Amino acid sequence: MLALSDWSALSPVERAALLARPVAERGATLEAEVAAIISAVREQGDAALAEFTRRFDGVAPATLAAAADEFAAAEAELPRAAHAAIDRAIENVRRFHEAQRLQPLAVDIAPGVRCERIEVPIEAVGLYVPAGSAPLPSAAIMTAVPAALAGCPTRILCTPPRRDGGADPAVLVAAARLGITQVYKVGGAQAIAAMAYGTATIPKVDKICGPGNAYVTAAKQQVAADPAGAALDLPAGPSEVLVIADDSARADFVAADLLAQAEHDRSAQVLLVTTSRRLAREVVAEVERQQARLSRRAITRAALAASRVIVVDDLEAAFAVSNAYAPEHLILALDAPREWLARVRAAGSVFLGHWSPEPIGDYCSGTNHVLPTYGYARAYSGLSLADFTKRITVQELTPSGLADLGPVARTLAGLEGLDAHAAAIEVRLAALARA
Repeated sequence: MLALSDWSALSPVERAALLARPVAERGATLEAEVAAIISAVREQGDAALAEFTRRFDGVAPATLAAAADEFAAAEAELPRAAHAAIDRAIENVRRFHEAQRLQPLAVDIAPGVRCERIEVPIEAVGLYVPAGSAPLPSAAIMTAVPAALAGCPTRILCTPPRRDGGADPAVLVAAARLGITQVYKVGGAQAIAAMAYGTATIPKVDKICGPGNAYVTAAKQQVAADPAGAALDLPAGPSEVLVIADDSARADFVAADLLAQAEHDRSAQVLLVTTSRRLAREVVAEVERQQARLSRRAITRAALAASRVIVVDDLEAAFAVSNAYAPEHLILALDAPREWLARVRAAGSVFLGHWSPEPIGDYCSGTNHVLPTYGYARAYSGLSLADFTKRITVQELTPSGLADLGPVARTLAGLEGLDAHAAAIEVRLAALARA
């Protein structure tokens, strides 16, 4: 099942191969398939969405938009415990994201020269909630909470339909709790295209947020590269976790953490990097025992085929491996995890210690679970309140401020050979001299 490797015995080429993502193997083919889907949606609109939904989801919903009676039925269908769990998760996520609000910024750079930064919401955002092999109401919470806090005027949500043609009830309940009434039963790359360019039914948005499979991620990247499309939040594809563990870790805990991510998707990837060969062997055996009891074991087996257990000489080497891989989720199953936190240079979200399982972050700790995958954690951060706002800078000069700073700008414009830049300043300086 899980392949065990000794890091110190591998060549640089072998190490790179060991840390390769499985989804990357389909790169060119997948990109072409996604481009064809986007093109069809742009040309054919709702008709293309209906065709792709029949082809990929095996269902033809009567309407793309979830109706009011569907929201009401969803409210009635969910048990009280489910409502309470959704409400608690929303509360925690709201608390953490509310604390992310930027303070107003105004600086008097010099007498008569003031610079400011203001924050405004993005006008229209599209939220994507996966529901392929499993519905993810948690993704509705993670995207809709910051969108609501930011005050985005238009907020729409796309999610794949169930076999009966309806949207998942928990997704509808979470969306309704957060003021989203425009929910569309369409998924995959076709949903991203619809939100990016608009159709007769689905409005065009300025930015698309939310996780998804490799097709969704590729579609977000393609439409973001088109000025006529829509911006993306971050590349958030198939799930992944890397666990760094020492001798203090429990094999059953670590195995459960690995399987929790492996069950997401056949393209998911999980890694254990440990200083303990004993723990490595125990985790391999424990993964085999635990996964046999899982309802999604066919998916976990497929994911585990591309997953790894890596034995390293020391924790310094473990963190070097982790930073090179740049995992979406990083679990520090260590005796003193906080002492090692400063070694983390690339990770979407970190879980400290033996009692911080990753699914708590997926659902209700308060942090956001929309995180960079594929190694994009080297440069991207997880979804936050800032992803739903724009920071606009402002400057205001008085006549005396321009008299002081204008000559500096005029000189710099001269160095760059931009006469019109210099003239825009000079005409004002001349007016001040005549006053």
